[in-house]
Amino acid sequence: MRNAGASIDPPTDPFAAVPLPSRPVRPGARDPSVLPGEQPKGGSRLPPGVSPDIFGPSGAGQPAAPSGFGRPAGSLQGAPGLPPVAPPPQPWQMAAPPERSLRQHDETASGGPQQPESPHFTEPPRRRGRRSLLAVVVLLLLAGLAYAVPAIIMSGKMLPGTRVHGVDIGGLTATEAADKLRDRLQGKVGEEMTLLAAGRKYSLDPENAGLEFDIVATIGQASSGFPGPMDVWRALTGTTELAPQVSVDPEHMDSAVTALAKKIDLKVREGEVTFKGTKPVVVTPRDGHELEREAAAGAIRKAFLGAGGEVELPVSVIKPKATEGAVEKAAADAGKALSGPVTLTSSGRQAQLPVDTLAAHLSFKAESAGSMVPVFDAKNAVAAVENKLVDPAQAPQEPTFRIVGTTPELVPGRSGKGINDEKLADAVTRMVTKGGSRTIPVVLTNVNPRVSDAEARKLGIEEKISEFTTPYACCVSRVTNIRTIAKLLDGYLVKPGETFSLNGVIGQRDAARGFVPAPMIEGGRLVDSVGGGISQFVTTMYNAVFFGGLEDVQHVAHEFYISRYPAGRESTVSWPGPDFRWKNDSKYGVLVKTSSTATSVTVAFWSTKRYDIESLSSQRYDFTPFRNATGTGPSCLPMVGQQGFTIDVTRVFKQEGKEVKRETKKTVYKPETNLTCTSTSGPAQNE
Repeated sequence: MRNAGASIDPPTDPFAAVPLPSRPVRPGARDPSVLPGEQPKGGSRLPPGVSPDIFGPSGAGQPAAPSGFGRPAGSLQGAPGLPPVAPPPQPWQMAAPPERSLRQHDETASGGPQQPESPHFTEPPRRRGRRSLLAVVVLLLLAGLAYAVPAIIMSGKMLPGTRVHGVDIGGLTATEAADKLRDRLQGKVGEEMTLLAAGRKYSLDPENAGLEFDIVATIGQASSGFPGPMDVWRALTGTTELAPQVSVDPEHMDSAVTALAKKIDLKVREGEVTFKGTKPVVVTPRDGHELEREAAAGAIRKAFLGAGGEVELPVSVIKPKATEGAVEKAAADAGKALSGPVTLTSSGRQAQLPVDTLAAHLSFKAESAGSMVPVFDAKNAVAAVENKLVDPAQAPQEPTFRIVGTTPELVPGRSGKGINDEKLADAVTRMVTKGGSRTIPVVLTNVNPRVSDAEARKLGIEEKISEFTTPYACCVSRVTNIRTIAKLLDGYLVKPGETFSLNGVIGQRDAARGFVPAPMIEGGRLVDSVGGGISQFVTTMYNAVFFGGLEDVQHVAHEFYISRYPAGRESTVSWPGPDFRWKNDSKYGVLVKTSSTATSVTVAFWSTKRYDIESLSSQRYDFTPFRNATGTGPSCLPMVGQQGFTIDVTRVFKQEGKEVKRETKKTVYKPETNLTCTSTSGPAQNE
């Protein structure tokens, strides 16, 4: 063979003949034996193209190169011709932070000491940071998925756990939720509400109060669109209760609360001292209460579709001004004051105020301090006796009108002397509270007419606006009273806006002015009384008011029907009550003109005409039978029995032939007892 017999020794080291430096030289370091600018002797000691880096670093702390590869002489490591021993494994060097790298570089360059490498493996800080960041990213992705997945499922629907008044609407669309609420709560919406006020219960229909369940607004409270993280959390972990929203019609609610107030409100009763004849009667004070309407409306609205049960409505308690003790004291004072008549004197003249006149004009007013103070109406009290204290030639004269043909002509009035009403009232009230003399001197003062001549001319007294006549049988005592009161009121002027009171103008009927005893109805029986029978004059005036289109303020029909009067259009009067009052609600004055004959009385009103009046009467209905009775004694007055009934009368107001308004009033007549008197004879009499 070609190479047979060739030596089996290892091939000769090609670098064995290359002389090595006497000391290790770092790669790239200048040989200290070579001056700067000179080439090393013998040139490079490595073959061309061979880098000294293949021998590894030769600096301090590095292992010596293998023999033949630049190791120091005398090194016995390895056998000649064998590859050098591999250096021990070193950990992978991580790049140090900039400052540290620079410091190590400086120490290495300066030959300073370096710390030995740890023999244990240490993970580089950069790798640890990357792993932590990766973990955070993974957690965030998982959290995002945990929110996004249920959020996508819940989007566009009511969140799970959403309830309205116990009805679960979770997972439904708005339309589905509305249908479900409408179906489930329909019965609840229509339930009557139970209200509690001042210890009493009342019922209220929510529909009548204008209350409605606002489903749209209720559902609108729920989260809409894509739910947020907190919405998803609440949906997954709990429930959301939506309060039912309520809409209210203000007009219906106001009407319902007003109707409740009429049932609940109790007017406070102030303490009073009234008189039964001449005997004082105590009216004890009583608390009142009043519904707080605005707060009540709020409570009703809040309770609608609420928890149920009774709804407490707020009510204010109203206390009377005077205490019960103050009222009793006032009654005791009144009893002393009415122990006898009061005598009035003036310049040698005198007149008496009888006990019944004192009682009729004496009253007591409750003060806020809790006391009762007496009030005396001196003006009306002395109306019947003033002519006894003042010379008629010096008395004031009211202006009036006389009718010449069909034309009213002014009769001028004049001022004159009259009793000072205020000073007389003060004197009487002092006597009531403190006692003292029952003789009171009156003070005269200049008194002007109620209406001046200039005012009278502007009252618009131009034409007759109404007239009414009623008949009576001649020559009985009651006719005297009718003609007497007609004469007293003839020519009386009622100013625009003024309320006429018959008892206020005429006062108590007495013999001094020509009134005589005559039958009148009292307690369902006929009794004799001074001034009895004037109810016929009142009925006549009432019809003049009716057809004059004036306002009826107070009229009281007789207890039973009297055939000479138009049914449902008649009125009675008594002293001190009931009274007959009407108001001149026009912008013109009203002149009262009266006339009478032996068989009839007429009342006419003159003013400026506003309305044509038509009277419509219903058929009589609700008849009630009369009873029979027998009376004895000289005071018994027989009566003819007749049944009771009810009738409605409508007043129709017209202008230029067109109806502008109408008003209807109901009158209920009791049956008249068929009374037979055993101690008297003669025909039965009616009032």
